[in-house]
Amino acid sequence: MHPHAAPATTAPGGLDDGRTAVAAVDLVKVYGSGDTAVRALDGVTVGFARAHFTAIMGPSGSGKSTLMHCLAGLDTATSGRALLGGTDLTAQSDKVLTKVRRERIGFVFQSFNLLPQLTAEQNIVLPLELAGRRPERGLLAHLTESLGLTGRLGHRPGELSGGQQQRVAVARALISRPEVVFADEPTGNLDSRSGAEVLSFLRNSVRELGQTVVMVTHDPGAAAYADRVVLLADGRVAGSLDNPDHGSIAAALQELGSRR
Repeated sequence: MHPHAAPATTAPGGLDDGRTAVAAVDLVKVYGSGDTAVRALDGVTVGFARAHFTAIMGPSGSGKSTLMHCLAGLDTATSGRALLGGTDLTAQSDKVLTKVRRERIGFVFQSFNLLPQLTAEQNIVLPLELAGRRPERGLLAHLTESLGLTGRLGHRPGELSGGQQQRVAVARALISRPEVVFADEPTGNLDSRSGAEVLSFLRNSVRELGQTVVMVTHDPGAAAYADRVVLLADGRVAGSLDNPDHGSIAAALQELGSRR
């Protein structure tokens, strides 16, 4: 963990301080209209520190995935700003957002999202090929060796275990050296051992590569790998925990549940 690191800012005035990789400023997301409108995000302001591993947690329906999707340019906010570095994603065209997602953001999803007809190595370097860039061979070798994939690069996803597929997805997310990696329930389809391997590597990527990771999870055990946990409830920020452990996370979630 980073006991002496500056916490990610939560005040709007500090969100462009150079330590913040991605931020929401008074972010609102409303689905539907009239009587059936659902306010998934209700004025969220929060920053996620560069070169930190932050988990987003909260009860079902708290807005966790909606916040991630707005910050990653996968969904449009109703109002407010979603900032990636100095770029306000809420002000960009679909064409620009596609370019931003491809060149500046890495993704790890619960369902792996690998292309079945491509080998592991082809899946890993695909984001670079789409962006017209050559893979850094040194980084590719480091990632595949660290993730235990060196002997699996010629295999297609159907020939790999779930844990191996997710490790391929993690390598794919990191190969372009993105400004931030968004991980949405990355261990949701994995057994505990495979999940621990993926989480350990995400944490190591923060320490060794200076990567920024933002992860949505419902699992206190997974969130305990993070430097910080941001808590959401009813579409609002409900608090945060620095240097969390399983016990402090479970207690905070229980308290949130009792408030509802």
